[in-house]
Amino acid sequence: MANSREIPPAKGKLGVLTPGLGAVASTFIAGVIAARTGLAEPIGSVSQMAHIRLGKKEEGRNPLIREFVPLATMDDLVFGGWDPITPNVYEAARYAGVLKESDLSSIAGELESIVAMDAVFDQRWVKRLEGHRVKDLTSKWDQALALIDDITKFGVDNECDRMVMVWCGSTEAYQEASEVHETLEAFEEGLKNSDDNISPSQIYAYAAISAGVPFANGAPNLSVDLACMQELAAKRKVVIAGKDFKTGQTLMKTLIAPGLKARMLGLRGWYSTNILGNRDGEVLDDPENFKTKEHSKLGVLDTILQPEVYPDLYGNIDHVVRINYYPPRGDNKEGWDAIDIFGWLGYEMQIKVDFLCRDSILAAPIVLDLALFMDLAQRAGESGVQEWLSFYFKAPQSEIEDVNPEHDLFIQQTKLKNTLREWMGEPAVTHSEAG
Repeated sequence: MANSREIPPAKGKLGVLTPGLGAVASTFIAGVIAARTGLAEPIGSVSQMAHIRLGKKEEGRNPLIREFVPLATMDDLVFGGWDPITPNVYEAARYAGVLKESDLSSIAGELESIVAMDAVFDQRWVKRLEGHRVKDLTSKWDQALALIDDITKFGVDNECDRMVMVWCGSTEAYQEASEVHETLEAFEEGLKNSDDNISPSQIYAYAAISAGVPFANGAPNLSVDLACMQELAAKRKVVIAGKDFKTGQTLMKTLIAPGLKARMLGLRGWYSTNILGNRDGEVLDDPENFKTKEHSKLGVLDTILQPEVYPDLYGNIDHVVRINYYPPRGDNKEGWDAIDIFGWLGYEMQIKVDFLCRDSILAAPIVLDLALFMDLAQRAGESGVQEWLSFYFKAPQSEIEDVNPEHDLFIQQTKLKNTLREWMGEPAVTHSEAG
């Protein structure tokens, strides 16, 4: 058996901070409270429900992950966040309409007690939303300092031993990295000059990492996938991960595409369209915000299928992604995929997928897992990009510069579990996960 890491136990309270207390965050918080009071099971959470096989199959060692590694428990979690619109988590959950009133009523008091802090908000980045509960500060440097003060105060008020931050806010308008993002010094100077290229999500990321708080990015915004943030994470020895929660349609792509490749079936085109009517859909109705999401979604197939290695099978793919705002659908997103494949002798075939999913129901357990695993990584002495958490993201970051991260869901799962095995002194498993 390999040497295990000395990982301090998860003692005390873990504060989970979410910039954005909308549909995803409110569904996550309500679900955790319901689960720990015995009203529901944390379905969809790998950290809570998945087993991990240890050693050879015939050994029969197959514990739950939460019993194998020293994770914080759901009882340890304390919730907080910022939101430019919503006053508290109960009102956020009611407005989002993801959960039934009957599911909220028994925990309404606890949800209502989680009050949103005033947000750092700039409508230029989300044109379709108007912020009312925002910090009255024009300087981005002052905004960052105010967020650091919020983090510190939350930790003291709630007697937190540790904290993590998971971005659950809206998708920001598309941008590419600029000079202000190249170094930590340039970024901090940009904050002091209120540089237009610094977005709110980047200010939150800066504040979290500066305060020693791990940060995971659940949206396709540029935030911790910037040189300045990676420099800051290395300096402060803080773990980071991102980006863009892997839910509905992209989850299907990372399930189906590896199967096509495994069978060496060709792909000629993949047309994806979505309809959704929640706040996320309203934000993505703006072309600049959609461009950010499109960029995140389009990168999946090339990495999985390796067209440079298999040009005859995957070298000429028409990959199209559309998102349409349709208010009657609410949070119940519908994703249609028309997949044109070819097989023996080039004969054409088609796959049609109509995934009627619930976006926040799929995202909520991701927030829980990221919070717990990021906290574990921080206690394990990790810092910087946590590529082993790529399993949860549409556009994951790579630990090695200029090396594409893995997108195949099954390879990502193996990497996640083997990381946990390694930390606990168990040998890697490179074949069947069945136990």
